[in-house]
Amino acid sequence: MSLSKKIRFEVFKRDGFICQYCGGHPPAIILEVDHIIPVSKKGTDDIDNLVTSCFDCNRGKSNRELTSLPQSTIEKTEELKEKEEQYLEYKKIQTKIKKRIQKEISDIDEIYTSYFPEWCLNDRFKNGSLSLFLKMLGVTRVEQAMHLACGRINDDAKAIKYFCGICWNRIKDMDNG
Repeated sequence: MSLSKKIRFEVFKRDGFICQYCGGHPPAIILEVDHIIPVSKKGTDDIDNLVTSCFDCNRGKSNRELTSLPQSTIEKTEELKEKEEQYLEYKKIQTKIKKRIQKEISDIDEIYTSYFPEWCLNDRFKNGSLSLFLKMLGVTRVEQAMHLACGRINDDAKAIKYFCGICWNRIKDMDNG
């Protein structure tokens, strides 16, 4: 069974439209797709078993199995491994940051609730303004602002407005300083 045009094109794209054996590229050569492990030796049409080859290199290899991969394929494999490892580490860090921010939000909500036991901050406020304030000011300044606002104002809604005013003023001060 021959490979579909879509698979052939995906192999060409992956390999940069360059013969992985000799480095040739169009228009000087005609590209083909070669099986690293030949079909006659139980190789599959899986994209990981396919490589871009020029007509001459493909015919020269014939149905022999490669004893080693072309250097560019090895380098691409190593690069893919490195990208995957970096991506996984990045996701771990993002998850850690998200958990830290959620804890900080929860701690600030507890400060608010300690002053107004019958109330808590709504999710929209926590995920919007409060998250922004934490990002721009850090947890210590935001906690101080919440204590200051709730300690001075006895009305829960007015305390939140005052808290936001404190935070925005601190952000402006940072921009001007």
